[in-house]
Amino acid sequence: MARFDVYANPTATERVATPYVLDVQNDHLTPLATRVVIPLRAVKSFGKPARSLNPLIHVEGRQVVVDTAALAPVPVSMLRRPVMNILDSRGEVPDALDALFGAD
Repeated sequence: MARFDVYANPTATERVATPYVLDVQNDHLTPLATRVVIPLRAVKSFGKPARSLNPLIHVEGRQVVVDTAALAPVPVSMLRRPVMNILDSRGEVPDALDALFGAD
């Protein structure tokens, strides 16, 4: 598991609206039984994204909204194999986390 890995949503019944989750937890915390993830929502299921809080990224050729304010812990056992790592969007996601938590 690595920070910025993207996984298929572990809850299959939610995958239409939320196809993926994004791991944003620091890799130094790997021994924990949970990982903090941000839901990646289907654009048509989300509504109007806030520019700084909800960047749009591409996962497996599909545009999704980073629903930063909905981050949550997920048991490591529910996260299977990552589908990709979003190295190309790393700046946007930390900026969105800064917007959520009020960093300068």
